[in-house]
Amino acid sequence: MNTSVRFKNLKPSDALKSYVKEKLDRMDKYFNGPAEANVVLSIEKFRHNAEINIMGDSLTINGKEETEEMYSAIDIVLDKMEVQIKKNKQKSRDHRPKGKSNKVKTSLFTDEEYGKGRVRIHHIEYKPMDVDEAVMQMDLIDDKFLVFTNARTNTVNVLYRQRDGNYGLIQPRS
Repeated sequence: MNTSVRFKNLKPSDALKSYVKEKLDRMDKYFNGPAEANVVLSIEKFRHNAEINIMGDSLTINGKEETEEMYSAIDIVLDKMEVQIKKNKQKSRDHRPKGKSNKVKTSLFTDEEYGKGRVRIHHIEYKPMDVDEAVMQMDLIDDKFLVFTNARTNTVNVLYRQRDGNYGLIQPRS
């Protein structure tokens, strides 16, 4: 990790520099590419401040801690930042689109010849529900559409997720 350490109202110390660099090198395992850390160590009266900014993998983490001893301030701020990095990395993993799988469950799909092309048939079960309940179901599952029987009209409806994040509803005319 590329680290720059600045001292403010404090005599520059090689021991503090090496301590910070050693601690930050342990954070390298959380980044895929090169990461950069800017560290500012300062003293104001009896307060020892450690401020660290880490940038890497399109992620910027800032942390600041103030204690009565510089080494403890560094340790505390790095512990906090490690939690933030793990949390943000987990978020990005959770929001990453699922890879398209070529695996097809043979029990659900059957291929049949219709005309010139092939048509994949998928048998589903649908249950009666309101449109609001269908929207809640779509929020729970990660599918592009949901087929259901509209409880009010007793007709088959299709709820689908649009590219902009909104929902569309297909229902037959009466």
